[in-house]
Amino acid sequence: MQSTDHLAASRYARMRWNTPLSPEHAALLLQRLDVRPGARVLDLGCGWGELLLRAVAAGGVSGPVATRGVGVDTDEAALARGRRLAAGRSLNRHVAFVMGEAASWQEPADRVLCIGSAHAFGGTEAALDALAAVVRPGGRLLFGDAYWERSPTAEIAEIFGPDVPSLPGLVEAARERGWRLLHLSTADQREWDDFESTWLAGRQEWLLAYPEDPRAADVRAELDDRLRQYVGGYRGVLGLAYLVLGR
Repeated sequence: MQSTDHLAASRYARMRWNTPLSPEHAALLLQRLDVRPGARVLDLGCGWGELLLRAVAAGGVSGPVATRGVGVDTDEAALARGRRLAAGRSLNRHVAFVMGEAASWQEPADRVLCIGSAHAFGGTEAALDALAAVVRPGGRLLFGDAYWERSPTAEIAEIFGPDVPSLPGLVEAARERGWRLLHLSTADQREWDDFESTWLAGRQEWLLAYPEDPRAADVRAELDDRLRQYVGGYRGVLGLAYLVLGR
């Protein structure tokens, strides 16, 4: 039995968003982001824009002044998923999904989200510098970035690169660039476990459904490697911090 269509679709199929974040934690972050009616919300590296859609809805799309949003990403399949989600919630007139590089975007917004996309700007410090140009005066930035909770092994450090900061280093990098910290929280272990499990789950289910597909061996090897790296390497070592910043 072979599938020619379902493998690509399965990649993120079980994920709510591509970050370790519970719905309750997301609601707290959006509360701290304080999206106002009529605000313009920008999500750089949005994926399929689930958090963007919730931010726009939180700001309000009825009444005389509607909140509007733009999501920017380079993954056309993710953007298409975002458009479908927006249409299903009657938000398609209020949220646009744009193919483009996050680091090239120049139109400012009142509220900006950038979660797990610092690499698109060249790293944490470069991202914090660049994002200052797209947050309007008096606006806020929700910035999500990785940090080391504990010292990694050499193998794990090599996977994630040399520029992952400590949590104090991340906070200090924001302060040095003129940002004021309005809220700080970090992903807990259950959020990490759910994120890693759902990252695997769509393709694990595909493997169970199509074990004889010619691609199955490669997919199985990739998923097994990721699971070993997580459970045996960076679980409890790599963290994810969410900073709500103003300037």
